[in-house]
Amino acid sequence: MEEIKIRVAQREDCARLMELVRELALYEKAPEQVTVSLAHFEEAGFGPNPVWKAFVATTQENGKEVIQGFALYYIRYSTWKGSRMYLEDIIVTENFRGKGIGKLLLDRLIEEAKEKQFSGIVWQVLEWNTPAINFYKKYTAKFDAEWINVSIDL
Repeated sequence: MEEIKIRVAQREDCARLMELVRELALYEKAPEQVTVSLAHFEEAGFGPNPVWKAFVATTQENGKEVIQGFALYYIRYSTWKGSRMYLEDIIVTENFRGKGIGKLLLDRLIEEAKEKQFSGIVWQVLEWNTPAINFYKKYTAKFDAEWINVSIDL
């Protein structure tokens, strides 16, 4: 198996990260819902007021580093729990699923949350995404059927 390295995402990674976002959107049968531009994505992560941080999983191909997956998070605040990590996306390109990349990324997120003394990590998973649900169950994640997702598009 190829060596997989986890590192902090950099601005120059953004184009590849957006490719992976589009791949995820296809998997989730909603490619038209990805409306963020590359420029906005870059600015939101690496501009003067970054709102997200990510870790990337890389392999070497022909002497070049290739991003095979990433995990992107931001900080949210709970009046009951304090600062918490919100995992927006954990994405592994299709050809590299099942090779431990997701585990390496989630383990790194857990490490980051502990280092920053967050009170926990929260995220969402689609109810039909059985592979992801089974993956999260390995971490004894709690699934909450009580809350309903709500949003307003502007």
